[in-house]
Amino acid sequence: MPLKHTFTCRTTRVEHERGRYVCPLVFPEPTGEACPVQHKNWPKGCVTTLATSVGARIRHQLDRESAIYKAIYKQRTATERINSQAVELGIERPKLRNGQAVANQNTLIYVLINLRALHRVRQKKLRAGET
Repeated sequence: MPLKHTFTCRTTRVEHERGRYVCPLVFPEPTGEACPVQHKNWPKGCVTTLATSVGARIRHQLDRESAIYKAIYKQRTATERINSQAVELGIERPKLRNGQAVANQNTLIYVLINLRALHRVRQKKLRAGET
């Protein structure tokens, strides 16, 4: 979508620049083509507002169908699952005061998480072997 204009957004704590992006079938010149997605605002065209910072643009331009993106996303979701198990087991905010005691407890929790994962893998193999 082409950028129509930019403005400073002051509605949040941190002022930042935003851009108004409009339908390429209407701006800069109307092409006369029909809207391919049959948008409800079709005569005027689609409009969206995005931050113009590099990070915001990259986030919207990511190719979420690429193999690299899917591999990284898979790693991230695995990490999030482990983190949620750790929170469930109380590793997020340890109540111990000694650094070595916290390290020992974390090690035991990580061993428990790995044992649970190993158990799930073995159960899956057993079910696959039975059928």
